[in-house]
Amino acid sequence: MLQHFGSLNFADVLGGAEGMTVNDKVLVGITLLLFLGAVGKSAQAPLFTWLPDAMAGPTPVSALIHAATMVTAGIYLVARSNVLYTLAPFTQGVVAITGLFTAIFAASIALKQNDIKKVLAYSTVSQLGYMFLGLGVGAFTGAVFHVITHAFFKALLFLGAGSVIHAMHQEQDIRKMGGLKKQLPVTHWTFLIACIAIAGIPPLSGFFSKDEILSGAFSVSKIYWVIGVLGAVLTAFYMFRLYATTFLGNFRGTAEQESHLHESPRAMTLPLILLAALSALGGWWGVPEVLGGAHRLSNFLAPVFESSFAIRSAVHPDHFTEYLLMGASAGLSLIALLYAVQRFRRKPDMEPASGFGKILENKWYVDELYDTAIVKPLRRFASFLNGVVEKSGIDGFVNGVGKLVNYGSRQLRLIQNGQTGVYILMMVVALLILFIIQLFVL
Repeated sequence: MLQHFGSLNFADVLGGAEGMTVNDKVLVGITLLLFLGAVGKSAQAPLFTWLPDAMAGPTPVSALIHAATMVTAGIYLVARSNVLYTLAPFTQGVVAITGLFTAIFAASIALKQNDIKKVLAYSTVSQLGYMFLGLGVGAFTGAVFHVITHAFFKALLFLGAGSVIHAMHQEQDIRKMGGLKKQLPVTHWTFLIACIAIAGIPPLSGFFSKDEILSGAFSVSKIYWVIGVLGAVLTAFYMFRLYATTFLGNFRGTAEQESHLHESPRAMTLPLILLAALSALGGWWGVPEVLGGAHRLSNFLAPVFESSFAIRSAVHPDHFTEYLLMGASAGLSLIALLYAVQRFRRKPDMEPASGFGKILENKWYVDELYDTAIVKPLRRFASFLNGVVEKSGIDGFVNGVGKLVNYGSRQLRLIQNGQTGVYILMMVVALLILFIIQLFVL
């Protein structure tokens, strides 16, 4: 970018790119490399394993950093560089496919996780995939909109999980919970609102942002739309599996845990209530025109994306098609939601997973694959460097120099024997050598 445009300033780079041809090799290279950075930053496949591991931190940290700020930086990078990506449709296809794969892959893993925070962690990875799908199909406003709504309901989910863990004395296994609805009413209702929002059920916030991304996907490829809807259905299913297993049915923990169950203090429940309100109402900032709204967020972001829309105008489906798309997505998610509640409220997953479920529970064995293909070879290589190169090579050379000096000093020491005759002889020999050099060499 610096070599071609002579600047890393957004205005200079985007302005210089507008005069370039579509799919110019330089643009494709720049956008692919920028996207590679975004893949690592925003936990897309195959660079997503760090995010679930980072969930081991306190839930307020997860709520702020991993749900709302840090992981969305990659989304911001691509969205802010929208002109470059619009002029590189090849890269946009890569972005969309990567996002779709990540959304489905992470959602499938979340189906069989039993740690309350792990479910939310893989949900975050999946939702980030949704955002990249929006960027890949040119629905830049929808992707940014989903960043905002996701910040509301995912922060609420993490803080709600923290409230549950607090009540359960640091227990995070949902199989040991159940029936918390009565003892934790505020946590229960706010958690339920967040689950409905992330499932994309109208009129909560997640519905509007997801619908905009799916509408953009439908305009580019029907296959993208079908896979995107599948991701939405999986999201509704695993979130309400989590909800039903945690809050409905009978309590499955110890008697001591049950005796200490209590709602969290106001310092913890007040943020839950505020985030629940934002999760429920935050989507009204971006109600589309087809539903009678003005989409104020789109108008607000218009100066950022207008150049991209001028280069390649978006094709929107007609109103009837949009209604059908909304109904299909929300309807299928609602069916998945009701099925999950009905199935897991009475009979949660208590038995060890088997067959395909075991693969999902073990996260497709991605960690084991990375350990075998990357970690162990690197450790063996490091062991070789340490044992052979470091100890035998570098240490051998350094120690050899020391031994050589030590040996040489011991030999030279023999010259100093205290006999005057030897010293005189050595002086005479040295003078003769100097005379010979003076006479015959110089």
